[in-house]
Amino acid sequence: MTHNKSTEDIPQPILGDKGATDEGPRNIERDKQNPNLFGGTPTDSGTIPNLKFSFSDARMRLEHGGWSREVTKRELPEATTLAAVNMRLKPGGIRELHWHKEAEWAYMISGRARITAIDVDGKVFIDDVGKGDLWNFPSGIPHSIVGLDEGCEFLLVFDDGSFSENSTFSITDWFAHTPKDVLAANFGVSEDTFENIPSGEQYMFQGKVPGPIAQEKPANMNGNVPNPFSYRLLEQTPMETNGGKVRIADSTNFKAATTVAAALVEVEPGGMRELHWHPNEAEWQYYISGKGRMTVFAAEGHARTFDYMEGDVGYVPFAMGHYIQNTGDEPLVFLEMFRSDHFADVSLNQWMSQTPPELLKEHLHVDDKFIHEALHPDKRPNVKFN
Repeated sequence: MTHNKSTEDIPQPILGDKGATDEGPRNIERDKQNPNLFGGTPTDSGTIPNLKFSFSDARMRLEHGGWSREVTKRELPEATTLAAVNMRLKPGGIRELHWHKEAEWAYMISGRARITAIDVDGKVFIDDVGKGDLWNFPSGIPHSIVGLDEGCEFLLVFDDGSFSENSTFSITDWFAHTPKDVLAANFGVSEDTFENIPSGEQYMFQGKVPGPIAQEKPANMNGNVPNPFSYRLLEQTPMETNGGKVRIADSTNFKAATTVAAALVEVEPGGMRELHWHPNEAEWQYYISGKGRMTVFAAEGHARTFDYMEGDVGYVPFAMGHYIQNTGDEPLVFLEMFRSDHFADVSLNQWMSQTPPELLKEHLHVDDKFIHEALHPDKRPNVKFN
């Protein structure tokens, strides 16, 4: 790609002798974030749906205890398998007692939070989670989230692309729509006990920072859940390669997570997440830091390249080949997530390395040097998961 000499930092839709300058009107800051939309990748071809949406373009819901915003298939129509909510709670901010039809998987971005839940046997779960920790509440399991001293920010992922955080089952909403005489009969108290209950859903509100867990446990606690709903992902020893590292969490090591599998990927500058695809599910991505470029191959001669940065969501439809390059000067960190109980991928390099050499040479018209050198994993600055 070339640029107008007088505005070298502004991308232009020019490739060699093709295209022409764009004199505007245009959103230059947006264009700078998406240089590959200007024909800068000659291998792109055909029509592929949009596979990118930024949380910065999502409407924020502001409440007294914090804020939330979501990316669902309404914002990214191709993303039918998963949806996500980015949420922040102030110190003492409370995401009220609630439950969902969908399972809730979460990644802690910053700060600390207190999470509580019970399972179908009435067993209790209470934990304090921090940066890099996960939690997973199966569908129908009631739970809450409270910001601790420094507040917190996290990503919630739900196993249905149509999900909306605005349609959860909340305790205050239910109370507000239940006659007081029914509440009184249910709990065996007088009706005036409920004189001051909220008139509608609280959703998120300001409360107090809770004390130590030992002081907060119910007096009649019915035991602990058998499989914890949280997981310390950063305590896991990562798989490391010469291009970066990865930590994987699925039902094999995080038993509560039976519908969402995930990989936390870190790609070093100059490295790439190798050419691969996933044989079990579509991939939903969240970019945490750094800058990256992903090209998706959709068969029938169709391919498209997208640029990503922190706060962006990416999506790869089921079984489509793709790779991700670090295009910045700092590590590229992102989450790969799947609506599945296990993580699975197929490495193009691994497949080729286990294919008869003569068959490869007949397909690709390559020589023995490629077979013996290029397919050797130590020769590539890639992040591979095998």
